Amino acid sequence: MLRTELLLQRLDEIGKSLERMGGALLLLGVGSVGVEIERMDEYSDLDFFVIVKPGEKNRFIDRLDWLEGAHPLAYSFKNSDVGYKVLFEDGIFGEYAVFEEWELADAAYTEGRVIWKDPMYGNTEIAKPVRPIPSPQNDSLDFPLNEALTNLYVGLCRYARGERLSATRFIQGYAIDRILSVLHLLEHEEDYFPDPFGNERRLEKRFPRFAEIIGDMIQGYDHVPESALCILNFIEEVYPVNQRLSDEIRRLANLTCG
Repeated sequence: MLRTELLLQRLDEIGKSLERMGGALLLLGVGSVGVEIERMDEYSDLDFFVIVKPGEKNRFIDRLDWLEGAHPLAYSFKNSDVGYKVLFEDGIFGEYAVFEEWELADAAYTEGRVIWKDPMYGNTEIAKPVRPIPSPQNDSLDFPLNEALTNLYVGLCRYARGERLSATRFIQGYAIDRILSVLHLLEHEEDYFPDPFGNERRLEKRFPRFAEIIGDMIQGYDHVPESALCILNFIEEVYPVNQRLSDEIRRLANLTCG
């Protein structure tokens, strides 16, 4: 059986287990096993919500027999107050959360796909959130790119004093994140499942031209100054960078290169 088929089958098995157990109202698949099922592949995992009857939440969080009823677990980790990350014995990985209906009434989440529901439960509209998730994208270059430039400067200062890990994060992490937040203003974005929680998701398909050059901006722990120079060069091509700040960034980078 293909892994994609196994993922969908596992969700169905979880739904049947919930039905046998009682106390649950709805099982929602989210992410690649939700409404974006066409992007599911052999590296996908299970992301799902379980909506339970009033008073049943702690029972479903504290005891995992309802999951074991679908397939034996090899590993479980309570990563939040409302759910777990789990690994089934056959290698299927999943992450889920358990809610009562009222908790989702004003929550921001991605649309889900109904996998199973109690026949007496009629509120399938809960699969669609009322409150939209705030966009991770910015609508102006000014703040993000100036923030990225100052990330470069601060990062290179830290690199010069020997704080290489912090420098790596400032330059190859924070500065890159700022660029990603406005990349849609700099390059045509291909329509391929943007993630409201992270601009880096599926970057290679959404922004193929930028994907070809980003490797030069993220050269790793031992090449932080070189990465900073590549990032600076990119920003200068798309934005009027303050000359004095640009000169200072280059001076620091050249001082610490090699």
